[in-house]
Amino acid sequence: MSLVQPVNTAFCLEQLCESNYRKLFKLIPNLRSFDRAAIGVTQNKPALYLDVLERNPYTLTIELTHCFNQQRSELVVPAVKIRIYLDAQLAEVIRDNDRPTVDKVYQDPGDLIEIRDYKWRLNYFLQKWLDHCLKTEYRFQRTETAQA
Repeated sequence: MSLVQPVNTAFCLEQLCESNYRKLFKLIPNLRSFDRAAIGVTQNKPALYLDVLERNPYTLTIELTHCFNQQRSELVVPAVKIRIYLDAQLAEVIRDNDRPTVDKVYQDPGDLIEIRDYKWRLNYFLQKWLDHCLKTEYRFQRTETAQA
């Protein structure tokens, strides 16, 4: 994970989450219309899988991942779990396949700086991954059932 560390992490984290929201909807313009799962396909690149984990009036929780083998259960990375705040237009990484959720890492709420820095790193990774995905013209379509 990158060692980039902004001077004002709190402000930059908010900007990063706003940017990730815009990039997600640029990558998947019809994101709100998927009920359970979708797959993004393009030529000569691995499929991009979207699973809708939770839907509420103002939030949407999804998992976005690549699958590099024929069997999806074999190798899925980065398997990023993202909470999307539809009203605030923010997208925040909750966890990825390599790192646990923030509450598992920092159980002391007094560790605000460490928690913020951890969130910064997760969301910075998402920004770079979305930039990479946006270079390819993925087309998303609904799948019959959500993948486990």
